[in-house]
Amino acid sequence: MKRLFDIISAFIFVIILFPFFICIALAIRLTSAGPVFFVQRRIGLKGRVFRMLKFRTMVQDAERLGTGLYSFGDDPRITRVGYFLRRMSLDELPQLFNVLTGSMSLVGPRPPVTYELGPWEGYTPEMRKRFDVKPGITGLAQILGRNALNWDQKIAYDNLYVDRVVKYGWWIDIPILLRTFWLVLIARNTVEKDLPVSEGHSSIAAHARTVGKQLSSRSVWSKDLS
Repeated sequence: MKRLFDIISAFIFVIILFPFFICIALAIRLTSAGPVFFVQRRIGLKGRVFRMLKFRTMVQDAERLGTGLYSFGDDPRITRVGYFLRRMSLDELPQLFNVLTGSMSLVGPRPPVTYELGPWEGYTPEMRKRFDVKPGITGLAQILGRNALNWDQKIAYDNLYVDRVVKYGWWIDIPILLRTFWLVLIARNTVEKDLPVSEGHSSIAAHARTVGKQLSSRSVWSKDLS
């Protein structure tokens, strides 16, 4: 049922938003050199690598410049059009095609870049748990903090989502999607901040496990983090 919901919803969104796709593509091509789409290798279901689509928001080959993978609100590599797209989360729209092809879901943990948290072989069980479901365009961590969260907290919320979707089923995706629409409209936590990440994989997993235990007894919509 979750897959059917994803296909039908993504298809409807693509049809409705197609004029925006055209306008965004033209704006990108007319204001900066480079391709319209940014394709990046991400880690998906069960650790499988796939190519995730985004509208390009930075100068071409930005990952080889400045701070590399990481970018923040005042990053000079972000184009003028790109800043607007990021603020309104419009750069994520091409991932609807990832949903249609089956590499992503509408709702699920956000997929990390292949080298963002080190090699897959070094992931602890707590870090791998979030990959028991397909990655999503949005997720529990996105509606409860997004870029205001560090990786410890994101992993804890993602693992909580896995537990909840197993217990209650795919219907919990609906309120997550509705809340996502509202947060996009008010542009909350869309600009990345330079947040600390625990030292090493074991520290990330240990903190995520601790936060996860605290969250497990609360409402799935709890905003409290320690």
